[in-house]
Amino acid sequence: MSTLVEQSVLPNYIGGRTHESVSTRLLPVTAPGTGEIITEVPMSTRADLDAAVESAAAAQKEWAAMPMKDRVQVLYRFKALIERDEDRLCEVVTLENGKTISESRGSVLRAIECVEFAASLPQIAPGLVMEVSQGVQCRTSRLPLGVVAGITPFNFPFMVPLWMVPMAIALGNAFVLKPSEQTPLSAMEIARLLEEAGLPDGIFSVVHGDREIVEGMCDHPGIGAIGFVGSTRVARLVYERGAAHGKRVRAMGGAKNHLIVVPDADPEMTASNVTASVTGCAGQRCMAASVLVAVGDCQHIIDRIKDHMAALEGGRDIGAIISEVAYDRITGYLERAESGGAQLILDGRNRVSGDAPTGGRYLGASIIDHAQPDHEASCTEIFGPTLTIIRCRTLDEAIAIENANPYGNAAAIYTSSGGTAQRFADHASAGMIGINIGVPVPREPFAFGGWNDSAFGGGDITGPTAIDFWTRMKKVTTKWNPSGTANWMS
Repeated sequence: MSTLVEQSVLPNYIGGRTHESVSTRLLPVTAPGTGEIITEVPMSTRADLDAAVESAAAAQKEWAAMPMKDRVQVLYRFKALIERDEDRLCEVVTLENGKTISESRGSVLRAIECVEFAASLPQIAPGLVMEVSQGVQCRTSRLPLGVVAGITPFNFPFMVPLWMVPMAIALGNAFVLKPSEQTPLSAMEIARLLEEAGLPDGIFSVVHGDREIVEGMCDHPGIGAIGFVGSTRVARLVYERGAAHGKRVRAMGGAKNHLIVVPDADPEMTASNVTASVTGCAGQRCMAASVLVAVGDCQHIIDRIKDHMAALEGGRDIGAIISEVAYDRITGYLERAESGGAQLILDGRNRVSGDAPTGGRYLGASIIDHAQPDHEASCTEIFGPTLTIIRCRTLDEAIAIENANPYGNAAAIYTSSGGTAQRFADHASAGMIGINIGVPVPREPFAFGGWNDSAFGGGDITGPTAIDFWTRMKKVTTKWNPSGTANWMS
């Protein structure tokens, strides 16, 4: 495959080669950091999706027949190629997403961990064999589902697909990916590297598009499972539509992560950690700190947080906002911040570096203080570098505020007390808990996944439970007992 960033119109990737979409409907892909149009991406049709599924189905049976140890050899080579091209991949992510280079590098390195975990599957996902009675043996084996699909968001265009793709293909499936139409380049980089690693044609496909392809994946009789990461609204729709067509669906939605701060928290560690959680990736991640619940007299810590956040500038320390629509949505919350008695004590609109590239969409960090739990900034996923502060008197009040949040992706507490930390960990309603860490993303082999309105379909998107998601279990019971020694299982 040729260098894809330089193409005026991106192709799909089907059957091991680039494949021009039949659609004439094109969407410009804009670099958030500069406002420049990078390329155009086709809004593919169901005919394009049919071609990808047909190619995948034709290739999958032979791929599934290979021993898993042979399949994962592709992943070992794939990992080495990612490491070889690490700088290029970081540049692509920064170009299409607007992250800083260091943030892009972090996401690429996290993706490598996911590939490593998938490469270890022959050691952790074998079937079981046991003699359950004299002369009677039970054994299990994992079988692939066939053709599966993934729908991934703009905010981690290289990492999130690799939450799914390596595991799904290592387990014997063929995979069709629909990346975000805002960030399609990384998906094509994945295709390029998998091709070079020796993945058979048809086992991995990329079909660009919008809602038509998402709905097509939910409806397509040839797709057995869908992994999704995106907003809660769309996650719910994908889950309901896919499940209605008999598919397995694991859909990860949005978040409103609460950080609880108590007076005994270390001020400097808390301030630096909260700031990193709020502003990393310009706040455009489901694990970002969104609401800080200050218990009792925490003013000294809040002052330190404000100092840290005020020192950051958009376009220098904080990357770009993905689109004009997203920029307007975030700044709208700032414009309305003081409704309902809240105070805008730090305005990121005024904290953009003079050296930020012209044409880019940048914001500095913002803080909305003294918000009530029902304020829109306390309840809605802003998805930008903005922190909302709610004040309360007791830890129980803080936990009640967190529990009332309909989302359940992550929650964290900052404290020097082990008992306080344990009480919070026991009672917070979220799938991922941080103790003095504001982005509590589990590392492999621990699984990533939230609760409540942050996840639909049960289980997690990575880690051991994802093995069950991408496979089905066959159980075989065998008896060769002579009739003279037969038992109740005869």
